Amino acid sequence: MHYDGGRENLLFQGFDNYSFVGDVAVIAICVVVGILLTTSYISRIKSLWIFLTITLELMVTAGVNIGYHALLINGDPSTFGWIYALRLIYNVLIFNLLFLFILYFAVASNMDHRKAKAVAIVSCLLFTGFMGFDVIQTVMGEGFHITAEGVIINKSYIYLIGYGLFMLILSALMSHVRQLLYKRVMYGFYGTILVSLILCFGQMLFRQSSLTTMAFVLPVIAMLYIMHSSPYDVTLGAVDRRSFENLVHTLYEKKIPFVFLSLVLLDYNAEGLEYSEEMKMTIRTFSEEYFHFRGGGLFQVGSGRLILVIPKRNNVNYEKQIVRIVDAFKDRYEVLRSPYKFVIGESIDEVSRKNEYVSLVKNIERGMEDNTFCHIGPEEIRRFKRDEYILQELTDIYEKQDLNDPRVLTFCQPVYNLRTGTFDTAEALMRLNLERTGMVFPDEFIPIAEENGYIHILTMIILNKTCRAIRVLTDEGYQVDRISVNMSALDLKDEDLCSMVEQILNAEHVSSSKIALELTESSSEADYQVMKEKLELLHSKGIQFYLDDFGVGYSNMERIMKLPFDIIKFDRSLVIACAADERSEQIVGNMATMFKNMGYAVLYEGVESDEDEQRCREMSATYLQGYKYSQPVPIEELRDYLATAG
Repeated sequence: MHYDGGRENLLFQGFDNYSFVGDVAVIAICVVVGILLTTSYISRIKSLWIFLTITLELMVTAGVNIGYHALLINGDPSTFGWIYALRLIYNVLIFNLLFLFILYFAVASNMDHRKAKAVAIVSCLLFTGFMGFDVIQTVMGEGFHITAEGVIINKSYIYLIGYGLFMLILSALMSHVRQLLYKRVMYGFYGTILVSLILCFGQMLFRQSSLTTMAFVLPVIAMLYIMHSSPYDVTLGAVDRRSFENLVHTLYEKKIPFVFLSLVLLDYNAEGLEYSEEMKMTIRTFSEEYFHFRGGGLFQVGSGRLILVIPKRNNVNYEKQIVRIVDAFKDRYEVLRSPYKFVIGESIDEVSRKNEYVSLVKNIERGMEDNTFCHIGPEEIRRFKRDEYILQELTDIYEKQDLNDPRVLTFCQPVYNLRTGTFDTAEALMRLNLERTGMVFPDEFIPIAEENGYIHILTMIILNKTCRAIRVLTDEGYQVDRISVNMSALDLKDEDLCSMVEQILNAEHVSSSKIALELTESSSEADYQVMKEKLELLHSKGIQFYLDDFGVGYSNMERIMKLPFDIIKFDRSLVIACAADERSEQIVGNMATMFKNMGYAVLYEGVESDEDEQRCREMSATYLQGYKYSQPVPIEELRDYLATAG
């Protein structure tokens, strides 16, 4: 191009056929992407911030390109300096976008930190080198420059060379991470980048520059959908729970029967836990090799929980395929040794209508042992319907918050005091009495209540009713030293626990010494700290504490010493072990003696015979509890065991 006399016009020499439409469209698309980011659900993963930076920089790049070409078309000698500056800024932005794309893939694929750092350093050096070389060429008049006569000469191919090298790095990076991402996700990125390359070289062929920035928008659209809005977990090849429920609804509406396989990996079945890299690779391999069914798919429906759906109509060989999957899974388990529960079943109209398959498999898993398979049959469905009814009633109890709810019954088991030779203490136990099921025992409803966050209201109800019973019994002249109430570790996490306990005691005019709380020690450091704070506060108000189930599962002696327990409750399993093994009896007896010497009282539960009683007496027992003395009875019948004053 050259400047002609005094006319404000730079004449093109066929080097730059440009239309503002392309860059205006880029800005519009980026604005829409920004609107989508703020008004719809977006996965808040680490790579999101790089994605936001790319989107914002694309808008700036398009704006700079518009300004650059506006000056080329309408400029005069006084604007030549601005043309140089805007061209340099535009190239810096373009190369930085290429660098950000590479950085994005390194972060999004969870590449090894050292490798990702090496890629970032190499890309940054290339970026700095190309831009430095372009500036030197421009200053020396060997690359892009404007002559004194206004002729624009562009002999610089640095952009093409740089673009090509960055594409090679990006291709190598994508090839490297292909084992870290689900193949279909990679195919999406490959296809998008291929279209971008065709667009770039196509406009070069036709001496165009209107779509240069647009070529960078296409990968952004792919990134928005695949990485941030898509239901796919890009490392597993699984889709989210919402997509699972949509598929179930569709199949139910179309009356298409299906088979489902549910797998829960117990090492990962907790909020916030992530699969190990080896486990991710295993799931991804299974997705690619075994889970291709027409009309179905693999779904991640919770932490550590996957469900495969197989429509029968479209997959005539589904039974053989299921056998292949199960056999392959068993073989893989021998390598990983990660505990699991596997549930297989067929669609059930009632469950499909309510979209309750996740609840169904959780319910079934509750009664399964680790590393087992379960094929859903009539008995599992019957139990699920029963548990769903219990859940409905628990939900209603929770919502009403009535501490006198008649559906929650208070039973108790008398405890024999060896020092006094009387029954002056007892353990309060919960029962539910529901209209459709009758009596429901704790082993049925406690897990449901804990799983759904309803256990705290049940604890407060049983505490309230126990306090009322204590007041009535003492008013009638019966000797009640204390009655213990079981408390869940989940209760201790409630901020209002201490104040609610105090309110109940005050409302029923019951001394805090008449109540004890039974707790099982937690292995969690966070739970331990919460437990310690709450126990110390309640203990300072006179409430005693039992360490329940000692000898079962986790027991940390150092923590036990630091918590304000008054009574150590030896589990029934220890009583059984002592009856069968003299060595066990010696170990348990020594531990009980140690606790007694340290000022703790020792309670043995599960005493069922005279032999059990005598053995426990010899093992430093203070209290005995079990069927030898009484089964759990309604708390009103405790009068039959208590002594009267005087």
